[in-house]
Amino acid sequence: MTARHVLVVDDEIGIRELLRDILEDEGYHVQLAENAAQARHLRQQARPDLVLLDIWMPDCDGVTLLKEWGNGGLLTMPVVMMSGHATVDTAVEATRIGAYDFLEKPIALQKLLKTVGSALKHGERQPRQAMNLISLGKSASIVELRQRLEQVARLSSPLLLVGTKGCGSELCARSLHKPDTPWLMLDQPEKLAQAPLELLEQMREGVLFIAEVADLGRIEQKGLLLLVQRAEKYGVRVVCATSRALPQLATEGQFDESLLHAIGSVTIRLPALNDHKEDIPELVSTLLAHASECGTVPYREFDTAALNALRNASWPGGLAELEGAVKRLALTSLGETIGLEDVGRLLQEYEGLEPETAPAGQMPISLDQPMREARDAFERMYFEHHIAKSGGNMSKVAEVVGLERTHLYRKLKQLGIHKSQ
Repeated sequence: MTARHVLVVDDEIGIRELLRDILEDEGYHVQLAENAAQARHLRQQARPDLVLLDIWMPDCDGVTLLKEWGNGGLLTMPVVMMSGHATVDTAVEATRIGAYDFLEKPIALQKLLKTVGSALKHGERQPRQAMNLISLGKSASIVELRQRLEQVARLSSPLLLVGTKGCGSELCARSLHKPDTPWLMLDQPEKLAQAPLELLEQMREGVLFIAEVADLGRIEQKGLLLLVQRAEKYGVRVVCATSRALPQLATEGQFDESLLHAIGSVTIRLPALNDHKEDIPELVSTLLAHASECGTVPYREFDTAALNALRNASWPGGLAELEGAVKRLALTSLGETIGLEDVGRLLQEYEGLEPETAPAGQMPISLDQPMREARDAFERMYFEHHIAKSGGNMSKVAEVVGLERTHLYRKLKQLGIHKSQ
């Protein structure tokens, strides 16, 4: 059995080394960080099974780091806070943010081992956190978007999200979802035509999300209208997204006008990724951390020039295109650090040009691995290419690759590919 990985974060070298010696004697694999900067770096590289985190540190206090991990979707492991002079309010605040427990210094040996053991058991049941709304960035347009979503969160009426493909509509819809209630991203629209009221019964007090409402057929639109009209009775929040001009489609007779009025009473326009490029460097790091944590790509670091090149590039496919690019770079770059040359090569490929700097005969995946792993790596690149090319339009992807949408979603889940909307 692989040793559990514990990260100890404390600015006092004596405490760090003492905790390491105790935990290594118990069979744990221990990493040490003397400040928040080192802890951030180690967390980006790999997900520890447990973090022991000091509250008071010179560069950044532990509660702030805990909040940062939570906001970035990286609080996917139990964290036990440590302090010799923390107030009750500080401990309560840390627990509210997501800390598992609190240890007071000096830490008694038996108390330490008991807390570590129970925290690790808790971590086994803790779900891996996905990207969330705060992962989109900290720019003014994203801050305003979060404020608008917070404003409509208390409403029960349907919500229409309007924006380009890959602008993060799914993340926005998930921000309205309350814990321990149903969530459904509808990938079988025929259910709207066949049994809309059964869907409502299934989704009581939950959120039903439709990624592209303009793709629904006329019968499915009628079913959605019936569902929307009855949704409040079941406590269901209906969130629809679109990248198309629904009023124009309604004028042309391609979209039900009554449905447009029903779902469009509360509308939020989402900024495209190209409208908040300043968020791209941090977004790249978050996307890479999530992908490496899921085991789909090896961990790599981006140098500053590479991040600047990605920020300055155009991303018409939004998050899906950027995510595909990040994964391709992590899979195909030869060094531990992804540099400007790697990004330049990828951007040339996106423009349909042969990269001048690519070594002759270089393969995008290693052929020195078992056939099944090589096949999975190729299929990931294949599907990510078509998702990025289509701007995240899964209907187009299904048509191009020749799979039914149900089979396509099953295949993407099997390969660990997250479909950003």
